[in-house]
Amino acid sequence: MPLKIGATPADVGDMPSQARWIGVGRSDARDARAAADEAVGAAMAGREAALLVLFASEDLDLPVLVRTAYAAGGGARLIGCTTAGEIAASGPGDGGAVVLALGGDGFAVAVEHATGIGAHPREAGAYAATALAAVVESEHRVLMLLSDGLRGDQQEIVRGAHSVAGAGVPLVGGCAGDDLRMAATHQFVDDQVLDDAVVSAAIGSDAPIGIGVRHGWDAVGEPMLVTAGGANRVRELDSQPALDVYLDRLGAPDDARTDPEAFTRFALSHPLGMARREGEEQVRWIPSADFADRSLVTVAEVPQGALVRLMEGGIDSVLAATDAACEDAIGALGGAAPRGLLVFDCVARRAVLGDEGIRDEVGRVAAHAAGAPVAGFYTYGEIARTRGVTGFHNKTLVVLAVA
Repeated sequence: MPLKIGATPADVGDMPSQARWIGVGRSDARDARAAADEAVGAAMAGREAALLVLFASEDLDLPVLVRTAYAAGGGARLIGCTTAGEIAASGPGDGGAVVLALGGDGFAVAVEHATGIGAHPREAGAYAATALAAVVESEHRVLMLLSDGLRGDQQEIVRGAHSVAGAGVPLVGGCAGDDLRMAATHQFVDDQVLDDAVVSAAIGSDAPIGIGVRHGWDAVGEPMLVTAGGANRVRELDSQPALDVYLDRLGAPDDARTDPEAFTRFALSHPLGMARREGEEQVRWIPSADFADRSLVTVAEVPQGALVRLMEGGIDSVLAATDAACEDAIGALGGAAPRGLLVFDCVARRAVLGDEGIRDEVGRVAAHAAGAPVAGFYTYGEIARTRGVTGFHNKTLVVLAVA
């Protein structure tokens, strides 16, 4: 599909005089119109918003949901996507909708989108970042990206966005989900429902913005060299078929060796880690395998020549990473209290934590927020670039704090 850029130009939402605010609403209604009205109404609480961010289940009637939410916003711009679960301070959920709204003095907002990311990921990311031109005068800026994680090389989207944003503007966001069906995800902009797309919101603020990025996984075993790979495929590890090396080193169960669905479930808790020059290893999720050519399929490139290791994690290490990510994000606000937290949490971390663990995790995030609203979703990949050109992550928690 050719690259298609946004049909509407990025424009700034400048608010009439009122105190800056962030609100969150959620709905578990299965009727899309009712879900949108309830979630948007609770998030806006009678105030005039500049931006709505909508996270919703694929099980809802998406065109009705998005049109209703956009209309209820009363002129606010809207971006969003489908999920593998929704997050609010009240806890994690499935099958519903969560809306974050922001407005008031000191916020400026611009929105863009591009489709065709499977064929042109870097160009799409670059166009999405042009929204930043409308908020260039803001003291603090961030670009939020929500993309179709089942299409294209997500790291290329980040590289494209970085080529426009430059080193001074952080990137945050995540890849849409479809409740682990791994079939199709959707992205939202204003009253449109898209696929094969990236949607963006440039947010300018007169108060600080902080970002925390932690994963909680530990490398195990000896490093392996990617001797053949690229373009979302790891074909060989140490000159052997990558799938065979992966399964044998992990002692994978029999069904993961023959059944694609069983393999996906197994690989959720067994990612690859790529060595980095500094800091934590960069984690790569393996959502599927090619049993014919014995390769591993990844959601972003693991380049030939990379050193990788198998990763493992447990409830304690993953929850410790949750605390650290929140502390890093809030600590970057320079002592100011957060007005809201937006979280992008990998569905693979959810698989490790289990139902009780994700309730604990969201409770920890809410405790760090200290009464400020919290919104987010379970993703198929996370975006966080605060330095360098890399910025796509898997099995990671990304926290955006806004003062």
